[in-house]
Amino acid sequence: MAAAVKIAITVPRDLYESVEKARRHLARTRSAVVQEALRSWLRRRAEAELVREYEAAYRRRPEGKREIDAAMATAAGLLGDEDDW
Repeated sequence: MAAAVKIAITVPRDLYESVEKARRHLARTRSAVVQEALRSWLRRRAEAELVREYEAAYRRRPEGKREIDAAMATAAGLLGDEDDW
């Protein structure tokens, strides 16, 4: 693990109390909970950026009939026989 850095944050009391209750129930440290929340936030931002990039590329070049047909065939193959449901 890289060198740790200590930070101080301010949160509303109700949020603090909810986090404390949850982390005690899960036997997690406050630092572990905050680290998990920050990693999750960064991951969501990265995923949102990928979606924005995909949407921009799609607007520049939408799928044609051939791509749509291929995607539908793949989806049908993945779903398999309806009797398996």
